[in-house]
Amino acid sequence: MKKLYILSFAFCLIAVTGCKKFLDQPALGYYSDADLFSNEATAKTAVNAAYIPLTFTDALSNPVWVLGDVATDDVIIGGNAGEQADYTAIDLYNILPGNAAVQSLWARYYDGINRCNVITDGLRADNTNVTETARIQLLSQAKFLRAYYYFMLTNFYGNIPLRLKVITLADAALAASTQAQVYTQIEKDLTEAAAGLPQKWESNTDQGRATKGAALALLAKAALFQQKYAQAIQYSEQVEALGYALTERFADNFNASAKTNSEAIFSVWHVRGAQPSQGNSLNYWFAPRALNGAGTFFPTQSLVNNFEANDPRLDLTIARAGKPYYDSTFDPSWSSTGYLSKKHIQPVSEVPTTTKNDGNLNYEALRFADLLLIKAEALNESGQSASALVPLNKVRERARKNYDGTPPAGLLAPVSVVNQSDLREIIRRERRSELALEFQRFFDVIRYGQAYADAAMKPGSPNFNYTNNRFFPIPQTELNANGKL
Repeated sequence: MKKLYILSFAFCLIAVTGCKKFLDQPALGYYSDADLFSNEATAKTAVNAAYIPLTFTDALSNPVWVLGDVATDDVIIGGNAGEQADYTAIDLYNILPGNAAVQSLWARYYDGINRCNVITDGLRADNTNVTETARIQLLSQAKFLRAYYYFMLTNFYGNIPLRLKVITLADAALAASTQAQVYTQIEKDLTEAAAGLPQKWESNTDQGRATKGAALALLAKAALFQQKYAQAIQYSEQVEALGYALTERFADNFNASAKTNSEAIFSVWHVRGAQPSQGNSLNYWFAPRALNGAGTFFPTQSLVNNFEANDPRLDLTIARAGKPYYDSTFDPSWSSTGYLSKKHIQPVSEVPTTTKNDGNLNYEALRFADLLLIKAEALNESGQSASALVPLNKVRERARKNYDGTPPAGLLAPVSVVNQSDLREIIRRERRSELALEFQRFFDVIRYGQAYADAAMKPGSPNFNYTNNRFFPIPQTELNANGKL
């Protein structure tokens, strides 16, 4: 438990250039704590390994898309009867602690936390083997990642064990901490990460690393989720001051050729054609079977209906009858709902059907449009509804500009409503359209409260019970291993 196994591909996880040369090297094997943090190069490799659980090189073992979207009114699971039975159980809310998706996400993200704890244990202030500048930057990345993993876990599972050091047999059993305690640690890690991370990484080989903006953006989101509206506004404004901006083209956020656009705050990086694989396999899971995909992720009519009339984001987000599907002709029979996702998918011209699971499209974990909507919601909930219109209308204006041709009169017109209750519903609808199919819907549905959740979920999932299902169950594997839960 006190050693970390690191393969040579860990270094290439977030590298764009120089990757093939590095892959010519043999596996690094096992490193003791002393060896791993004896110099900057090996310490950096340990940090690189902490990013790996975020990736979708194997989307089965990172089922955040199942818990984040399939479990909501936005998506149903596709495939033939009996296939992906545990994912169907999530969809229908027949969820047991032994569910594969529930267990996989927990195990994967706690693996990420353990990798971060290896780093925080090994890069203490008394470590003089690396320069102080490098130590702070490496440690800050680990703290950001640990906070991100805990943010996801506590919002999916509620009260969870808070592990802040490498697990030993003596402390393997650990009682759950309250969500408030987990958030306190998230805020501590992110505050320290924001102080130690650069605003921008200069080298191409550092693409995908956490930045100061990423830490501040996640602080804003964590504050919003805790209804700390003044802090959410404060952190949002700090992110804005760093120079992020909405892209002119909405689709650039889901375009492999526009990975480093001005809107991307934190991206989960993928590289196509590497050995071992570093490609994005969501391209396979979300593509139709007719194009050699798995056909498991079908948007619902409810989501389609959420988009306002002629909203250009609809056809940039969802494939439907009579509309182009990249470089293929869309067939509504490919999906039981008549719809497919266009996010996380690449054209056949970019990723052939023979290598469908090896995409190089990033997953935008935090982007500036999300940040603007966080600010709009926080302003409205804190009684500043007129001010909330500014960030809200920036998002709508960008969407309107993406209309192909001359926009119809009144298309996505600027919102002028200042009644708090009415504006709340407008912001919620806008958030659902803008961030559709980005694995965030479950968090929003639950945090909006029981009345909203029941109205959204029960029509498609009658088994949904807000009290019982606002968090997923602690996995059976964890219950078996940890006697204090």
